[in-house]
Amino acid sequence: MNVPLLDLVAQYRGIKDEVLSAMMAVVERQSFIMGPEVGRLESEVARLSNARHAIGCASGTDALLLPLRALDLAPGDEVIAPAFTFFATAGAIHNAGGKPVFVDIDPATFNVSPAAIEAAITPRTRGIVVVHLFGQMAPVEQIVPIAKRHGLMLIEDAAQAIGARRKLDGAWRMAGELGTVGTFSFFPSKNLGGYGDGGMMVTQDDALADRLRKLRLHGGARQYHHDEVGYNSRLDTLQAAVLLAKLPHLGAWSATRARHAKRYDAAFTGHPAVCPPRTDPGNEHIYNQYTIRVPQRDALKATLQTHGIGHAIYYPLALHLQPCFEHLGYGRGSLPATEAAMDSVISLPIFPELTGEQQDAVIAAVLGFYA
Repeated sequence: MNVPLLDLVAQYRGIKDEVLSAMMAVVERQSFIMGPEVGRLESEVARLSNARHAIGCASGTDALLLPLRALDLAPGDEVIAPAFTFFATAGAIHNAGGKPVFVDIDPATFNVSPAAIEAAITPRTRGIVVVHLFGQMAPVEQIVPIAKRHGLMLIEDAAQAIGARRKLDGAWRMAGELGTVGTFSFFPSKNLGGYGDGGMMVTQDDALADRLRKLRLHGGARQYHHDEVGYNSRLDTLQAAVLLAKLPHLGAWSATRARHAKRYDAAFTGHPAVCPPRTDPGNEHIYNQYTIRVPQRDALKATLQTHGIGHAIYYPLALHLQPCFEHLGYGRGSLPATEAAMDSVISLPIFPELTGEQQDAVIAAVLGFYA
């Protein structure tokens, strides 16, 4: 049985009429740039994230770049980030004029280690990017005080974690809520994905929100008037329309992903070779990815390929070992937990439309390899 890693066609079939109706409303009005759907989506994402402001932009990468640009980084200024994440996290730091300082992860959750962040702070540190990897929040209650104590911008990179939450002092706190700014990606593979690129920033800070709105529109609040040099980073109205049609389904989709994860957990927990992912206590994980650790990972990958089982390795080469960052002086052994993860992880299908029969095939292929 062929099982894709992600089946967006199956998702589309279930919501086709809603999505096409929303898109055609934009087409009929011909309001493709900053149409009313953009503002409506911003309001909905702000509400979901318990944030005062939400500002749409052209991509998840730009959602990271613009707040980093608002830091007005000077040459040599440092921004701390985990090395076990997608390239955009560090690429945005570099493109904003900063120096990425890579730190290690908690080997159980794949999320950044608060102790590693604290140890990496220097007089040149200006910000921290904490990534909520694979759909569960990092321990923000430990990281927010570090950022405040040192006067640092804290960016929550929640590209994979829209709608994820963490219970702190008896109350649910949302991904993106507690940092200086939270960032989301609407890349098609995300739990809330568009039909192209798109991103969103959320913040409680009124002044920062105003500046981010200017930065996404060539640095000005009014057309042809520019307070600074900004970017062309508007969220497309068609993408906003698609996302508004999908947003009411997000909670159910994420809950279904969590049910699939429990089924995988039941199959793999206690296995001598297969290590399922660990959910940090207090987290409500939305499982953008279900990532296991295994020995002989590359051989398992080849076997899954033979059986037609979709899979992916997130991430095969950590950021501190990327050729473009060689000048920063990291090498093998610099971040041992990160390197152990990149050598052993593999992600399995967990999309909401995954059938029981398909999941049985995935489980059988993995366990069969280690039989």
